[in-house]
Amino acid sequence: KNGQKMSKRLGNGVDPFETLGKFGPDATRWYMITNAMPWDNLKFDLDGITEVQRKYFRALHNSYSFFALYANVDNFTHAEEEIPLANRPEIDRWVISRLNSLVKEVENAFDSYEPTRAGRAIQDFVVDELSNWYVRLCRRRFWKGDYSEDKISAYQTLYRCLVSVAKLSAPIAPFYSDSLFCDLNDITGNDDASSVHISEWPVINVAEIDNNLEQRMALAQTASSLALSLRKKENIRVRQPLQKIMVPVINAEFEKHLKQVEDLILSEINVKELQYIKDDGVFVKSIKPNFKALGPKVGKNMKVLAGKVAQFGQEEIEILETQGSINLDLNGESFVLIKNDVEISTKDIPGWSVASEGSVTVALDITISEELRSEGIARELVNRIQNMRKESGLDVTDKIILMVEKQADVTRAVESNKNYICDETLASKLSLEEAITNDKAINVEVEDGVSTKIYLQKV
Repeated sequence: KNGQKMSKRLGNGVDPFETLGKFGPDATRWYMITNAMPWDNLKFDLDGITEVQRKYFRALHNSYSFFALYANVDNFTHAEEEIPLANRPEIDRWVISRLNSLVKEVENAFDSYEPTRAGRAIQDFVVDELSNWYVRLCRRRFWKGDYSEDKISAYQTLYRCLVSVAKLSAPIAPFYSDSLFCDLNDITGNDDASSVHISEWPVINVAEIDNNLEQRMALAQTASSLALSLRKKENIRVRQPLQKIMVPVINAEFEKHLKQVEDLILSEINVKELQYIKDDGVFVKSIKPNFKALGPKVGKNMKVLAGKVAQFGQEEIEILETQGSINLDLNGESFVLIKNDVEISTKDIPGWSVASEGSVTVALDITISEELRSEGIARELVNRIQNMRKESGLDVTDKIILMVEKQADVTRAVESNKNYICDETLASKLSLEEAITNDKAINVEVEDGVSTKIYLQKV
């Protein structure tokens, strides 16, 4: 009877006990806590729990699985001395800085009885910064052969992030958090606690927080996100290298931060060159009022304001973007127009695709030369071979012998990028064959209309 009453409160005839049995208490609780404060009404939706499982828990589990896979290969047990922060690469210092900022934010949220804000902050960190940025950018550091200081730094950094996230998320997801904590701690023995629920809360180290580093990495993430969205818009795969990206420089500090993360951006978006633009005539921007934001502010003066905004030239738009506001006269009254009151967009340039977000604008050269196309095919080949390695049950360290059937475009790609293909796939030998008759050869498509046969065997 109680279950029937609860199901009515949940709405749509949802049985809460069936929900817990299907989705588990952690995912259900995480969904409910991050969508509304515990004392507020919640429009319950089963698809929301599925989204939490897919987005947050999968990202966290995949980050742990990635760590465990390579830590087992290298027998990492955190036995080495802790590498000083100053000796770690910038990407490690950044994620440690963000981790400290996260601990501070989550601690403040819990102390203020705001679990919703805490859960959202943890989820954003895990999905956007740990999984989709740090782990993805550092993959090569984990699987490369040498057990160097750089690799140890990567292990120690990711381990610390995972343990800290387990502790931060334990109040909302007690079961998964305890499992994650114990799986990590059982190997290293770093923590005397036998459970995450009796372990010490992460300590905030203010000295490890670098606001400038966080700002420039945020710039790198924004620029990369814009460029990747342009690739998607133009239907150009990320594995296809492109030649150039242009970014207008709005001030000296912006340029300084951008140059410090230039290599990171180029690597992330698979582009060879970043050009800094200081000539305002290159990009033509347009502006229109954000009526939803302006309506409550200007009321009956909306028509007058819209007319003034329509007369803005590139100079006024630049002032609004760089300074954040501009003063206007509305029927004899002073009005401060801020950036959020308008919508600014950038027109495409012939041969380029353009996108903007806030003060960041990027223009992507979408022309693909034959040389770039061959490199793109080589990268697609590497992807197919890596998939074949996994399906064959090979260990990540196993060397292979590789045969690729000749096809005009594929042949050019292999001949031009042979060393790259061998290095990425751990192929000790790569040969081009007129025909491959082995029945274990796999026919793969590397580009629309371009396919070949690939055969590999363990050395």
